[in-house]
Amino acid sequence: MARLPRLVIPKQPHHLIQRGIDRQAIFRETEDYSAFLAWLKDGAKQYKVQIHAYVLMTNHIHLLATPADAQGLARVMQWVGRYYVPYFNQKYGRVGTLWQGRYKATVIDTERYFMLCSRYIELNPVRAGLVAAPGEYPWSSYLHHVGIRPDGLIVDHPLYWALGNTPFDREAAYKAMAEQALTSGEMAELVDATNKGWALGSEKFKRSLERQGNLRVRPGKRGRPFKEPAGVSEADESSASSK
Repeated sequence: MARLPRLVIPKQPHHLIQRGIDRQAIFRETEDYSAFLAWLKDGAKQYKVQIHAYVLMTNHIHLLATPADAQGLARVMQWVGRYYVPYFNQKYGRVGTLWQGRYKATVIDTERYFMLCSRYIELNPVRAGLVAAPGEYPWSSYLHHVGIRPDGLIVDHPLYWALGNTPFDREAAYKAMAEQALTSGEMAELVDATNKGWALGSEKFKRSLERQGNLRVRPGKRGRPFKEPAGVSEADESSASSK
């Protein structure tokens, strides 16, 4: 069975996960993290993809990104892979792919899930037990968002700017927000949507996406689709429902 094309909505934030094959490490030294970020920055600029948040873990990465068009995300990931995989293979004497299949992605309801997703991404090192606090981990966008280290890769989203009228206000508000732990339900919802490629948002958000075109934003219902009886029009249904 042919796999469905990814659901990519231009000018809408997406959460991406790319894992190393067989859960193998894709970063081993400081130089590896720096090289990956440099190629990611170049690719994002070239293909007009805004990176709002990221974390590079030992064997996988997370991105929160907004593409300008439907091809941007795929082109950025291809760009990074084209340069980073040969670099990594040559450096460590290996051959073949570095990735576990295609990257996973979900389009996000901005108002409801953007900040939640940003927090989820940047708190990954804490949940993994690598550090006690997100500010101790050097390979994420958290240090940028709390004003410790400006990051040229990051394009701040309007929701981040809305956190305060001054940089200090925004940074303090973001830090306070990041200190709020995500619930297991919130994390499961985000990961499940990303792994399966369905839109993450309210029913209103999903219906809005569906109206934009022939888009599958959620799993189809099991069984045969309902078929209206012949001769029943929308007017007939409206009349019947009012009785």
